[in-house]
Formats: sequence, C-alpha cells, structure tokens
Amino acid sequence: MRSHSWFTPYLLVFPAVLWVVVFAIWPFVNTVILSFTDARPLRDPTFKGLENYGRMFGDEQFGYAVTTSLTYTLIAVPLLTFLPLLLALLVLKKIPGISPFRTTFYFPVIASVVVVGIIWMWMFDSQGLINQTLQFLGIADQPINFLVDRWLIILTAALLTIWKGLGYYMVVYLAALGSVDKSLYEAAALDGAGPVRRFWAVTVPGVRGAMLLVSALIAAAAMRVFSELYVLSNGTGGPGGQSQSLVMLIKQVGSGLNGQLGYASALSVALFIITMGPLLFVGYVQQGEAIREGLANRRKAKAYRRSIKVSA
Repeated sequence: MRSHSWFTPYLLVFPAVLWVVVFAIWPFVNTVILSFTDARPLRDPTFKGLENYGRMFGDEQFGYAVTTSLTYTLIAVPLLTFLPLLLALLVLKKIPGISPFRTTFYFPVIASVVVVGIIWMWMFDSQGLINQTLQFLGIADQPINFLVDRWLIILTAALLTIWKGLGYYMVVYLAALGSVDKSLYEAAALDGAGPVRRFWAVTVPGVRGAMLLVSALIAAAAMRVFSELYVLSNGTGGPGGQSQSLVMLIKQVGSGLNGQLGYASALSVALFIITMGPLLFVGYVQQGEAIREGLANRRKAKAYRRSIKVSA
C-alpha cells in the first residue's frame, strides 16, 4: 500500500484555511484595527485611540440601537425556541391532512426576507389587511400605527422573523425528537402523567441539546437583525431612527464617500461583544456541569499536590 507524503494533509487543508484567514480572520482583525482610527474612504486613517468608543457611549442613536436589538432578541428567542417544538410535536401526530400542513409551514423559510417584508408592509399598513380587519370586527376604532410607532415596528418585525423561522427550527426539532426514547413516554403514561407533564418531563429534557442550539442560533441572528426592520421602516429605522438595529446603524454610519469607517468599525466590535453574551450564556448552560466538575477536579488535584509537598 502506497503511503502519502507528509505534507499531503496540510495541502488538503490549505484551501479551507486560506479561505477562513482571508474572508473571516483578516476582516475581523482589520475591523478591530480600524476601530481605533478615524478611517474614511479615500483618506489615510489616523490613530485616535479609544475616541470612537468614547463617542459610542455618548451617542443617543447607539443607545436606541442596542435597546432595539436586545428587545428584538428577548421577543424572538423564547417564542422561536418553544413554538417550533410544539409544531414539531403536532406534525408528528398522525392526523388526516397533516402533510399539506407540513409543507405550508416550510414555505416561509425558502421565501426572500425582502419579499415577505413587503407583504407584511401591505398587511400592517394603516389601510392594510390587519387594520381593516380590526376595524371591521370593532376591535379598533381607528388604524393602529404598526409601521410608525417605535415599539410596534419592533414587535411587527419580530413576529415576521418568528413566522419565517418556524418551519426551519421545526425541522431541527423533528430530527431531535426522533432520538427520544418512546418507552419513556409509555412509562410516564403508566405513572399517570398527562400530556403536559409528559411534555415537560420527557420531551423537553430529550431535546435539551437541540433547544440550546436553537436558542443560540436565534440569539445570534436576532442581535444582527437588519432586513426585517429595514424593509418595514422603509429604511428610516422608525421615528427618529429609534427602531433601527445595530446593523442598520453601522450601515448608516459607514456608507457613502463620507462614511465614518472608524466609528462604524467600533460599532461592529461592540456588536460582536454584545452578540457573544447570549452565546456564552447558552454554552455555559449546556456545558456548565462539565465546567464545574472540571474546576472541582482541578482544585482537588492542587490540594492533593500541596498535601504531598507538606508530607514530604
């Protein structure tokens, strides 16, 4: 059997490593470097130290953007974590006519965010389908400003994200539910557990890993939301730009020949740090027990080594 040269594995890995370095690591490092400068297009940057970061914390628009992104995340994460699970459980039921239901809920996943956003603009306009229906049923006396009010824009955009992501995360849960031991449901039923009790005692622990993965993906996507808010606010970010996300603010600050690339880079670094928060929390929840066990073992090993030194 002919053996390969020693450099063959490195040669095979090189294209992937080059791609990551050129299109991921270097842009990130360059962004961090630019965040300490006053870089603008067609002009040599000048080092400014922490000036951009100081400006950031005094920028009212930055406060609005952080509030919008965090609010968006707090709405989207819980709903998109549990609703797809409930849909997956419903889809698994052998109900007549369930097949078209499965297909229908996956349609929004493959649809363009911009197209769906335009449809929602028509629906939630002051003269749109939602307002017309609410007035027809007597629920509202006058049109509700879904696309004008700051918080209603955020809520409407979050509902769009939830509706569009239901089918995708439903498929993730369907794969996870396939690995749950069916005998656990039978044992719980024999013990007198009802459907709700079986859901919390068997289903949720069985798909815990998938649930944490889904929560992490949603949190990262929600913190970087752009298209939904941009389309629904017609690119303005709502009244006074109060409904714009951090990504929208970065685009606004860094666009054009007079774009403030240094300040936009500082905002990008802040977005990265804020986004890492939910991801680290989810990682700690998932691996927290193993981390605590490892730290405890390390303390025991240190104590054992100290006792050996003392006895010696």
